[in-house]
Amino acid sequence: MGYKAVYDAWKADPESFWMEQAKAIDWVTPPTRALFDENAPLYEWFKDARVNTCYNAVDRHVENGRGEQAAIIYDSPITGKKDSITFAELKDKVASLAGALQAKGVTTGDRVIIYVPMVPEALVAMLACSRIGAIHSVVFGGFAANELAVRIDDATPKAIIAASCGLEPGRVVPYKPLLDEAIEIANHKIDFTLILQREEHPCDLIADRDFDWHAAQDGVTPANCVPVSGDHPVYILYTSGTTGQPKGVVRPTAGHIVALNWTMKNIYNVDPGDVFWAASDVGWVVGHSYICYGPLIHGNTTIVFEGKPVGTPDASTFWRVIAEHNVRSFFTAPTAFRAIKRDDPKGELIQNFDISALRGLYLAGERADPDTIEWAQKVMGVPVYDHWWQTETGYTIAGNPAGLEALPVKIGSPTVAMPGYDVQILDEAGHPMPAGELGAIAVKLPLPPGTLPTLWHAEERFKKSYLNTFPGYYETGDAGMIDDDGYLYIMARTDDVINVAGHRLSTGAMEEVLAGHPDIAECAVIGVTDTLKGQLPMGFVCLNKECETPVEQITKDCIARVRDTIGPVAAFKLVSVVDRLPKTRSGKILRGTMVKIADNEDFKMPATIDDPAILDEIRAALKPMGYAGA
Repeated sequence: MGYKAVYDAWKADPESFWMEQAKAIDWVTPPTRALFDENAPLYEWFKDARVNTCYNAVDRHVENGRGEQAAIIYDSPITGKKDSITFAELKDKVASLAGALQAKGVTTGDRVIIYVPMVPEALVAMLACSRIGAIHSVVFGGFAANELAVRIDDATPKAIIAASCGLEPGRVVPYKPLLDEAIEIANHKIDFTLILQREEHPCDLIADRDFDWHAAQDGVTPANCVPVSGDHPVYILYTSGTTGQPKGVVRPTAGHIVALNWTMKNIYNVDPGDVFWAASDVGWVVGHSYICYGPLIHGNTTIVFEGKPVGTPDASTFWRVIAEHNVRSFFTAPTAFRAIKRDDPKGELIQNFDISALRGLYLAGERADPDTIEWAQKVMGVPVYDHWWQTETGYTIAGNPAGLEALPVKIGSPTVAMPGYDVQILDEAGHPMPAGELGAIAVKLPLPPGTLPTLWHAEERFKKSYLNTFPGYYETGDAGMIDDDGYLYIMARTDDVINVAGHRLSTGAMEEVLAGHPDIAECAVIGVTDTLKGQLPMGFVCLNKECETPVEQITKDCIARVRDTIGPVAAFKLVSVVDRLPKTRSGKILRGTMVKIADNEDFKMPATIDDPAILDEIRAALKPMGYAGA
């Protein structure tokens, strides 16, 4: 069946569609129905089933003859270490750690925070929690102590699993001082910690509170898989909230397993046994869905990569990993490719590697500008698929279902809505917009299995954040349009649609125009306050390393390009050339923070910022243009 037939079949009978997908899962007690809508607009899926996530991700593959297949490949260009862990070995490691947690009193429903970098033990810890029905909450390694404390107080964990340190190119990030400070300032008090000592920077342990990862497992009884109900949370993952208080996205067990398993073949086009690589971090949703759970549930080999797209050692690292491990499908953020393109504009380094096993590149996490997509297509010689989803949904809202039917790529669009998602464009009053017109992107309820049913202990906040603006819909917070062929275009976050003298304009569309300039590696456009027009667009551009064009010429080119493509209505005349843009550690540009700096407003330092010093550089770039309190 092609995409349209499958999508139409879902839409005609969602219940039958999802019950059919559920047959691929090994249940302890199979579900009797898919959707539970008694508590609408809060929906739940496969609620009456009993199942275990870890069993489906690990044990069943051992029992079905995949025990000697690699489950995890660890590749760390930072340390020079490589390792391969089979499904049989993974089962033993997970059962042992789960047994250690049980021996220390962790039981079904208890929360465990995981504060570990990109090492295989991060996945072992996640799976060990799901094995015994504990609810894990992974916090990005190296997060500031205050941010970790906020999450401790919200999740109220019984234990924290942490590493002694994380590694960045050229530096060690000690985790233990951050952990100790977070435990000190948190109101909620944990029972114990398990510490993974890394040889690059071991730490001191506090007696009777901190226990060594390995020593804690000595002599314990390996844990068996504990069945949980279909609506039991497998994890809580915190995403930034507008109030500064993070939102705890809850992931329900049964829908999570069913949905992720479906995506591996239908979207990412991999078969069990194939190597799948998501170059992300376990601290983000991509790491949860597509480094840990999705590939393992489906019987794929997953790669845990401790490195960067450039600098470990250079812009060829991704090509080496793909070639060396025979990666079939590769998933990363557009930011990574912009960094590679900036260091190697002609893509010459790829010529040293055989990446012929690769079938496709998948981009997500932010808008993929056409220039980056075209560059990647040309250099790699494989299809490049943009796709769009959120921490809240856990997997693709709109994408190109390459394993089902590879649809024609329209550069600038993540293609079409996936089964489960009825995506619509609404005006401010909640009415559907005609094709080709910009509006708020919303999804008709119910959301599909595996998406968030609520926020952790914050049901009213869940409704206010996602459901109240457009009754009967999930508000995505993104703005865009759908064309006559049903292709979706994500133009900006809703708050990135700016109003210039009464004209609603997408900053994302302007970024696409700037990114097409041959000397520009990366860019961001924000809306700044203007007394005459209400708002004006302002562009920040980073140049390729080989650029020899004078800055004044690039500025003129940028203004002309936007004027010619978007039109004079954009009133685009503010451009600044900068060395780098402020980003989160996952690579998203902090446009909202840049707006506040430009408008000289107070702001809270984003917890996820990669390097706070960049904000001073942005402030310095703004002042000559009369902004940032100049």
